[in-house]
Amino acid sequence: MNRRDFLRTASGAAVIAAGPTVSVSARPSDTTTLPPSRWDDFWRPDTPCRLSETTRRLAARAISGEHGRAMARATFALDPAAVADLSPDMRYARAVQLVAEQAPLRVLPSELIVGSATLLEAPAHLAPLADVHSTSHTTLGFAQVLRSGYRGLRQRIEDRLAREPQAGVSPTPGSGGADLLEAMLVCLDAAAVWHRRYMDLLDERIAASDGVERETYTHTRDALRNVPENPPETFHEAVQSLWFMYAFQRLMGTWSGIGRIDEMLGPHLERDLEAGRLTLDEAREILAHFWIKGCEWIGAFDTRGSGDAQHYQNVILAGVDPTGREVTNAVTYLVLDIVEELHISDFPIAVRLNRNTPRRLLRRMAEVQRHGGGIVAAYNEDVAIEALTRFGYPVEEARTFANDGCWEMLVPGRTAFIYVPFDALGLLHGALGLHDPAQPAPDFPDFETCYAAFRERLAAHLDGFHQMADQHWTQGPPAPLVSMFVEDCIERAQSYYARGARYNVIAPHAGGLANVANSLLVIKRLVYEDRYLTLPEFVEVLRSDWDGHEHLRQLVLNRFTFYGNDDDEADAMVRRVFDDYTALAGQVRDRNGVLRPTGISTFGREIEWSFPEGPRRASPDGYKRGAVLATNFSPSPGTDLQGPTAVLQSYCKMDFTKTPNCATVELKVHPESVKDERGLDAMVALLESFVRLGGMFMHVDVVDSAMLIDAQRHPEKYPNFAVRIAGWSARFATLDKHWQDMVIQRTQQRV
Repeated sequence: MNRRDFLRTASGAAVIAAGPTVSVSARPSDTTTLPPSRWDDFWRPDTPCRLSETTRRLAARAISGEHGRAMARATFALDPAAVADLSPDMRYARAVQLVAEQAPLRVLPSELIVGSATLLEAPAHLAPLADVHSTSHTTLGFAQVLRSGYRGLRQRIEDRLAREPQAGVSPTPGSGGADLLEAMLVCLDAAAVWHRRYMDLLDERIAASDGVERETYTHTRDALRNVPENPPETFHEAVQSLWFMYAFQRLMGTWSGIGRIDEMLGPHLERDLEAGRLTLDEAREILAHFWIKGCEWIGAFDTRGSGDAQHYQNVILAGVDPTGREVTNAVTYLVLDIVEELHISDFPIAVRLNRNTPRRLLRRMAEVQRHGGGIVAAYNEDVAIEALTRFGYPVEEARTFANDGCWEMLVPGRTAFIYVPFDALGLLHGALGLHDPAQPAPDFPDFETCYAAFRERLAAHLDGFHQMADQHWTQGPPAPLVSMFVEDCIERAQSYYARGARYNVIAPHAGGLANVANSLLVIKRLVYEDRYLTLPEFVEVLRSDWDGHEHLRQLVLNRFTFYGNDDDEADAMVRRVFDDYTALAGQVRDRNGVLRPTGISTFGREIEWSFPEGPRRASPDGYKRGAVLATNFSPSPGTDLQGPTAVLQSYCKMDFTKTPNCATVELKVHPESVKDERGLDAMVALLESFVRLGGMFMHVDVVDSAMLIDAQRHPEKYPNFAVRIAGWSARFATLDKHWQDMVIQRTQQRV
């Protein structure tokens, strides 16, 4: 069925139970209306107040979960008989069309930005009506579509469709080619339907209101009228266009990063300021409403576990553009203003720093960081860009890097991405015979033989990874909506999941490296240098979970200096493990059309790895089975005793140009140590040291462990208290005890 035939039937036989088109209530329900005395519960009293009371109240409604609790699953469905003969791509497009026609709309009286993903399937990571999981771990090409508008995107697709005989052959049967291109056009037509419905609803609200409310509705309608079909002409249009494109992807369950928002929006603001069309205060209000829209899924589910705010809405600030020119502009600072005041954690922010970063930005970043929440993190783009170019990306593309959903680096709008994590500490435990206590304990004659056994297991694991990666990106769910935002899917007429993207990436990510190195250090000294006991004896101690050997465990915990203390011997062992891992993983840069950039992460998997069914046993570095150990590439909790500068010194002894998919360090800093000017200067110095020493990615969470314990016991006292988890921040009350304890046990540092 071609696009024109599809449009004739999209609102007829395809619908089983469409139901009426409704708009979500414009007022809080009785259960979520807050008395005036409670609005301030969502803000820290020490934060500046730049935004209007109206905007702050709008934010409180979203953060309270009002909109998320109002979500429901679709009450309409596709007729199976009507779509039975369609390709997967066209069936997906049919779903997009019906969702655009029938999904509930939400417009609130005071909001300056509209467009809401209101179906409950979307935050559940499903594409409504399409019966497939949605796409995540990517950052789509919003910048290009913002410049061209949907009109330009439609023209690119139609031009390619006119050359359809040259369309490639998809490796997935029944997908790609002209059919995919037609499905993309249907998705664009669906976006136009959704736009028209919002315009009609705003017209209704304008007719039914007066005064300030009518003026706001009119202003909002004016900002939406020409976008995203056309390129924006004003800052308000640009913000609305970016959100409307993003929200339509979210409506179908796509969890994409946003990317370099200041680079996209900054020029529009600059022109408006020069022309006198807008003030900075007005621009801040508009952009704050973008941030508030990102909270609309709060409350959709009981998210106790790894927390809420995990929808990969990552934002990148500052850094250089493709030509090497600094991006930092007024929007950069407005974003930091908004985050500081509203403390919205649903958009994790990473600021790209370099040796020439304006000191004003470093100070402003530190000012926001010291309010806590772990919302603002830092890349060292000097190292990141070098890592990407050494890996093989052209420097112009490397300079555009963003993240996938946490901190893994990719070229936005040109990358199909996934990563595959594994536990290196579990591999070491296997090499020591801890997984099979019925077998005799290994008795390696010297440390080098012991280390070689671990390295052999690591090499075998990576070989298996590469064999798996050879077969990747050949099949997956239909994704025409995502594909049209990713180059070169249109030109190749191939889907995001069928190697249509310019870069098809699957990255190995090792976890547990700090504990691997610490364990090897203990074995080297206790067994092979001091001969305190033999390796088989040590293995039996570990097999017994240190039972009856507490004195030995305490000796290990108290007499050894581990990674994170700027100790040359400990850090040399970490460097050895790091270098061997990156060398083994890097033996295959790309093969069979799939790139394999190396990364290091745990993203909270250190919790599940500690479970009885997980890969870890009692560990040589002094831990009993079940302990939650080092996160990402940070020191093991409680072992970093010499302060944050020593942590950075240890971390930065690695050559992070060997990890083009990133490796991160985390710091938990006590609020009392950064509350005055001296503390602020120390935070700035920490950021400068991170860049100067050659770090790659760092997030600093300013939070008191005592407050965390109180929040664990009394969550009702901290409704918007966020902490950094890994690549995201989450409200602490939405974490389960495992995750809360992981954050609590991180070493409390003072700068």
